[in-house]
Amino acid sequence: MSEEDHHPLKRERERERERMPNNHTTTGFRISDELWAVLDPLLPEHVNRHRFGGGRPRVPDRACADAIFYVLRTGCQWQALDQTDLCAHSTAHDRFQTWVAAGVFLQLWHAGVQQFAELCGIEWDWLAMDGALTKAPLGGEKNRAQSHRPGQVRRQRQPADRGAWGADRPDDRGGQSP
Repeated sequence: MSEEDHHPLKRERERERERMPNNHTTTGFRISDELWAVLDPLLPEHVNRHRFGGGRPRVPDRACADAIFYVLRTGCQWQALDQTDLCAHSTAHDRFQTWVAAGVFLQLWHAGVQQFAELCGIEWDWLAMDGALTKAPLGGEKNRAQSHRPGQVRRQRQPADRGAWGADRPDDRGGQSP
């Protein structure tokens, strides 16, 4: 290696190159302008609670919405957002919890149903809801013969690495015979 390779200015030049964005696949998961037009009025107004009125600049709601819907659509974990160019996972999750508490997603669902009803029409008379509560299919009958197999006593779990008569015996000597 020559002296030029270790020169500090050369290393600085290498670091000045433009960084590549983290992930190009997230661009397909950004919410549309039409959805944002419906979602934006439903969001609660942010109040700056910093005692001097300053603080760190707030991440835009649109960027957080992109991140939230990315997690909801892909099913990835919140921490996977740190590998994208959307926003930090903690910011997105905090905003998600705030919006859930404010009922934003329920209002968005209502707005979507209303918009669908206006476009296509929902025949509410035709819709029906049904349900039934029944016993479990393997519950057995009342007068069936009882099993001769010993069952576990309540609040007593069998350890995975021991047999049926493991450490619960009073004269247990660690598997040694007397």
